[in-house]
Amino acid sequence: MTENISSRVAIVRTLLNQYSYEYYVLDQPTVPDSEFDQLFLELQQLEEQHPELVDSASPTQRVGSEPSAAFDSIKHRVPMLSLGNAFSQEELQQFYDRIQSGLGVEPNERTHFFCEPKFDGLALSLVYKNGVFSYAATRGDGRSGEDVSTNARTIRSIPLRLRGEALPTWLEVRGEVVMPKAGFDALNARMREQDQKEFANPRNAAAGSMRQLDPKITAKRPLAFYAYAVGPCEGVDIPKTQASVLSWLHDMGFPVSIERRCVEGLQACLDYHTSMLEKREALPYDIDGVVYKVNDHDAQERLGYVSRSPRFAIAYKFPAQEKLTTVAGIECQVGRTGAITPVSRLEPVFVGGVTVTNATLHNFEELARKDVRVGDTVVVRRAGDVIPEVVSVVLDKRPEKAKPYPMPEVCPVCGSDVEKKEGQVVLRCLGGVTCRAQLAESIKHYASRQAMNIDGLGDKLIDVLVERSWIKDVSDLYRLTQNQLASLPRMGELSSANIVKAIEVSSHTSLARFLFGLGIPEVGEATARSLAKHCQDLHVIRESSIDDLQLIPDVGPVVAEHIHQFFSHDKHQALIQHLLDAGVNWPKEEVADESAQPLLGKQFVLTGTLTSMTRQDAKAKLQALGAKVTGSVSAKTTALICGENPGSKHKKALDLAVEIMDEEAFEAWVNSL
Repeated sequence: MTENISSRVAIVRTLLNQYSYEYYVLDQPTVPDSEFDQLFLELQQLEEQHPELVDSASPTQRVGSEPSAAFDSIKHRVPMLSLGNAFSQEELQQFYDRIQSGLGVEPNERTHFFCEPKFDGLALSLVYKNGVFSYAATRGDGRSGEDVSTNARTIRSIPLRLRGEALPTWLEVRGEVVMPKAGFDALNARMREQDQKEFANPRNAAAGSMRQLDPKITAKRPLAFYAYAVGPCEGVDIPKTQASVLSWLHDMGFPVSIERRCVEGLQACLDYHTSMLEKREALPYDIDGVVYKVNDHDAQERLGYVSRSPRFAIAYKFPAQEKLTTVAGIECQVGRTGAITPVSRLEPVFVGGVTVTNATLHNFEELARKDVRVGDTVVVRRAGDVIPEVVSVVLDKRPEKAKPYPMPEVCPVCGSDVEKKEGQVVLRCLGGVTCRAQLAESIKHYASRQAMNIDGLGDKLIDVLVERSWIKDVSDLYRLTQNQLASLPRMGELSSANIVKAIEVSSHTSLARFLFGLGIPEVGEATARSLAKHCQDLHVIRESSIDDLQLIPDVGPVVAEHIHQFFSHDKHQALIQHLLDAGVNWPKEEVADESAQPLLGKQFVLTGTLTSMTRQDAKAKLQALGAKVTGSVSAKTTALICGENPGSKHKKALDLAVEIMDEEAFEAWVNSL
């Protein structure tokens, strides 16, 4: 009897694996879902009745186990390198020329490339031992990643047992976890029904689903996996070309892109990029570009690797996404320094993974140059900027009565005079702290994470405190009481107590944070740190001349003049004294140990959108290691840290032959220091 049951279990498993292969890999199901479900239920019942027959590679073992407290780390046998990026035909031409030169190919010969879509999801490494799924890890920092084995097991398109006869004894398969568009829409519909926060885009949904501590949640998410490469392999020989590797993976049971192609020469690569760009919206999953790899593995080995990426491959990214929408209004925002910035209020439009309702117009000269008017139909781009921008106006759709937006003659917030200095594009309010907007922005800056880090003191609360005149300068923060805050709408006893406590905690700070929090023009975090380390005392900074200040690293003549003027002003001296009287204090600065700052003297620039951290976090990491982070690329720049959809800084770095590091390479490198 047991032999008959064991035989039936084996037959049912074989059938279920075959049907899954036909459904997920071949995309040619041969049985209806009801037949699959009936067999699956039969297998579940047999395994429940005979637990000794349960196998880790059984189709039933995808539901997920108990939640984990955290993910363990798994070291990759071979680092998971990232790819270099190209954003223009010119950059792709440079890559192609390097390949031709590196392989010693004659100009009239054309290199063979393997082309495939660049999936927009989460990179994943799958390891199989003797054909059975063993474990899975994320890319992580390239050298080691998170152990997401239990979550990976729930993805039905990942085979738990490989197909075929002569299987590797040890095989690592690399690919991408994605959330198909249809599944993403269905998931967000469920989130709305349950009054839960929706995901911004399929990529975030896929990454978030794979990092769930409870695998039962992952099992309910509509995830898919596509293989695109192999890592270390033992027991069999790997096929000799990239195209044959993908076919081999497909035969073993892995889904691979049906859009893959082999082409010859640069023009064929460009044609593939164009065709995929045209197909992009119709594809069932999100892609953000295409990938080219030299097809022949021997040629790949000859070309080799740089420290963070292979020389034989590149990702040619798609242009920044642009959409049309209508300008519902134009408003002026007044910043901390009095700068008045025009901002367009837009009819909501989904672009670049988020719903956009505002877009910057930068300044009034830019507003006039683009001639943006209320009612205009405009092209909006989100290319890595936190605030999207208006690219251009569709003049054919302009309403007849649309009028140019005038430059304000007085501050739109306080009515003070405005000034635009000769040679500058910025229009400024001259009201200073008498302007509610400037006062509110200065307090927001003081309370920010990079300055005094007052947790819970949000922008809306600061606006209310300024509106009620409870705060007339930042020192008034330290006089707020719990009873005052608790009297505000939607402010309970606990939250008001927490804010008062956070304000008190912020009074114990560092000189560098305090200097940055003061909002001295042109003094960012790096300059504030240099001032604190060099002078080690606030009194020394207050008494320093412009010439003295220029002896400090990161302080040039313009910055020195701003610092000197700030501390020469009576109202600023009074404000600092009020803060000191309120109890703000810090320990004496210590001279930094240069051995703990391996990047001392190096300059870096950040551009584009980072996904695993904010640009502020990346900046803090670099500065903690002694580096200087600047806003523009120059010949002095050590490297450009490049996120998604970079702007003109990327092109300038190429022109100046400055090293370019993508996010994954940056993480791996900075973690190794």
